[in-house]
Amino acid sequence: MTTSSGPSSRAYLVWSAGLLAYVVAILQRSSFGVAGLEAADRFHASPTVLAGFLVLQLLVYALLQVPVGVLLDRFGAKAMVLAGAVTMTAGQIVVALATSLPLAIGARVLVGVGDAFTFISVLSVLPVWFSARRVPLMTQVTALLGQFGQVLSAIPLATVLHGAGWTAAFLSAAGVGLVAGVAVLAAFRNRPPGSPPPATAATPREVIDGLVGAWRHPGTRLGLWAHAGTQFSGLVFSLLWGVPYLVAGQSMSTTTASVLLTVLVAAGAVAGPLFGEFTARHPLRRSWLVLSVIVGTALVWTIVLLVPPPAPLWLLVVLVVVLAANGPCSAVGFDYARTFNPAHRRGTAVGIVNVGGFTASLTTTLLVGAVLSASGGYTPEAFRLAWLVQFPIWVITVFGVLGARRKARQLLASEGTVVPSIREAIRRDRRTGRRVL
Repeated sequence: MTTSSGPSSRAYLVWSAGLLAYVVAILQRSSFGVAGLEAADRFHASPTVLAGFLVLQLLVYALLQVPVGVLLDRFGAKAMVLAGAVTMTAGQIVVALATSLPLAIGARVLVGVGDAFTFISVLSVLPVWFSARRVPLMTQVTALLGQFGQVLSAIPLATVLHGAGWTAAFLSAAGVGLVAGVAVLAAFRNRPPGSPPPATAATPREVIDGLVGAWRHPGTRLGLWAHAGTQFSGLVFSLLWGVPYLVAGQSMSTTTASVLLTVLVAAGAVAGPLFGEFTARHPLRRSWLVLSVIVGTALVWTIVLLVPPPAPLWLLVVLVVVLAANGPCSAVGFDYARTFNPAHRRGTAVGIVNVGGFTASLTTTLLVGAVLSASGGYTPEAFRLAWLVQFPIWVITVFGVLGARRKARQLLASEGTVVPSIREAIRRDRRTGRRVL
């Protein structure tokens, strides 16, 4: 709910409760990243099996995105966020107590299920509590502050893990999940008081029509490809392979590796508001931001992999800073889903978009693990080969963005909105003094 002077304090309270749930979801999601080598010892897991932990978690997350979007449109955000917090808490309790590989994998599946419920549900309440002009920025701020959960896993959780041990670390993560659930129950609301009630629940036929309609719109597919191309490299690095790569592949201490993960989050905190403001001011140029981040990430990875390990610390810092832009830029995909779809199917459209990044992420995670296993395990040269699996995915997603953008612009033109070329936009800027870009 907004006033003439801006959002109300109630709006920020609701958003804060949702944000806390998302921060904790990121903590639960990334907790295995700081415990990768310990998990390999505890469960006697090879790189391929270790990758399987995250792949299965991300596979469940990706497969649930569309069903979660449909459920979100039907049951509302509060029920979904609360269910997510409870499910992740249960999963982390099982991880803490597990001593067998199958049980641990099943527990991480629970974490993936709960994680799938959270982010798009939190985003879904922003348009009803904040003005349309403010929503892109709030989306970016939510996404970037949520990454503080990664800091919680990189430093406090890692400290407990290396001090008190595996069980204490993951039980503490579960305890934080309970706190988030209580906050959601107490303060999170689907809509402001007095606002119109949601539409009646859709019939199965209407659900299918909404899913088909969302997918057929080129703007939704543009969001999917944008999300896929910008998210996966940073996510795979932060969730699983970053710390093993820095420690075993770049001869870095675990403390320094954890600090670099913190730098990743801090740099994302700077990039997020800038990206949000850019998308709000230049909605017809969002794809240029997406393509720039994809190309920039691929370029820096190319330089890092060409340098014989260990690479200079400054270069690894540059890599981490560039990877930090991946998460904030991937949120542009959600902005496409929001602006190209009517309100009754936005949850479904956002779910479709979210499939893109997590499908690319789980594919990359599995391929990195497979290459490491085939190349001798956690060695510098094996890691150099393993990270090469990213490049075909970047090529595919760039072509996907370009193709979907062309169709989306054709549709906009048929509706009376013509996207001028960069050269023409600059000419209009100079001629009219108005910002066209």
